[in-house]
Amino acid sequence: MKNILALLFGGLFSLGLMISGMSDPQKVIGFLDLFGQWDPSLAFVMIGAIAVAFIPFQWAKRKPETIFHEKIILPENRQIDAKLISGALIFGMGWGLAGICPAPAFTLIGIGYYQAAYFVLAMFAGVILHKKTMER
Repeated sequence: MKNILALLFGGLFSLGLMISGMSDPQKVIGFLDLFGQWDPSLAFVMIGAIAVAFIPFQWAKRKPETIFHEKIILPENRQIDAKLISGALIFGMGWGLAGICPAPAFTLIGIGYYQAAYFVLAMFAGVILHKKTMER
């Protein structure tokens, strides 16, 4: 049942990305182009996502258990350190250059935008590189 719900909610998320334009690399690049022809429309998508997620996160703080009685583990680290800043900068540069972020990359592949596969391959290479680097 959990897997069916995950598939349904993942599909709903993907549909939302496509309808909002969040999966379109040009739309994302337009949003990130603050000093050119800035397109603020995706800010409303982000505000909507935050508003929708706010209530479940408040609920999870009070009752950290899923409907399947699994423990919800919320992040506790609130420290802003060099690792967080450098990771955010690298993520932001990749997002800004490609116009793609991880979840929309899979959505794009699903709708036939094969160029996103290059992004996904590079993303997996980065994950492997990070894992090998952090093991040392």
